[in-house]
Amino acid sequence: MDEHAPVTESRSGASADLDLLSTLELAELMNRADATVAGAVAQASPAVAAVVDEIVARLGDGGRLVYVGAGSSGRLAELDAAECEGTFSLSPGRVVAVVAGGDIGNERTRAAAEDDAAAGTRAVEALGVGANDAVVAISASGRTPFVLAAARAARAAGAFTACLVCNEGSPLAAACERDVTVVVGPEILAGSTRLKAGTAQKLVLNMLSTIAMVRLGKTYAGLMVDVLPANDKLRARVHRIVGEATGASASSVAEALGAAGGEPKVAIVSLVAGVDAASARDRLAAAGGNLREAIGG
Repeated sequence: MDEHAPVTESRSGASADLDLLSTLELAELMNRADATVAGAVAQASPAVAAVVDEIVARLGDGGRLVYVGAGSSGRLAELDAAECEGTFSLSPGRVVAVVAGGDIGNERTRAAAEDDAAAGTRAVEALGVGANDAVVAISASGRTPFVLAAARAARAAGAFTACLVCNEGSPLAAACERDVTVVVGPEILAGSTRLKAGTAQKLVLNMLSTIAMVRLGKTYAGLMVDVLPANDKLRARVHRIVGEATGASASSVAEALGAAGGEPKVAIVSLVAGVDAASARDRLAAAGGNLREAIGG
């Protein structure tokens, strides 16, 4: 092993000779390894909080949250960005993911795109990243050329830059204003960073986007009050959310949602404050969309 290789590429002594273990032993080994990830993420909580505050400041001023990644990291970024639109009714383009080779169907070619630093720079420039945006670059090693170049281009354009990495002292951390470094150690399958490193990245991305939405008033009392009711499952969920938030009867909830055009926050304000849908919208607008402020508590 190269002495300069990141820890995520090193071999774990506990997982030597995997092929000699039984299926149950392998399952138990992986579970023990996975159980260490949450503790590593917990140690990074102060860094996560600092990055969230920067994200909230940009999103609150109309800017964007831009994820940059490659490989498994890029796919996790795409997933988080996609979930934000439906879960929190964000307008398309407010949370976006820039992924190396994202427009390439062939997996081998897409993997090779990770090495294209110039493409990372071009992707950021094409998106028009600027001072009102927050850019979070994701790379387990902290060395991926596409991601590193994109982060440098974003910072040069005046955007806030942060990174999510799983190795100390990475070039990506040096290139960004803030870093969230979650050291999960060697994988049970050396170099397979879709395992513990990928789990850590998913946990941190959950924290970044969810906490940012809480801070922006997109939730209320632990409820997804800004969810976009785009299908029957979500419409039923919205009905339950409005009922839980207001204590109103099922028929009253249905009537309020009908008048509100299916918008849960409007229905909640209408029911709690005893006003019609139009007045409820006015209250929400005056409160900047913050439900707690709109209902006065």
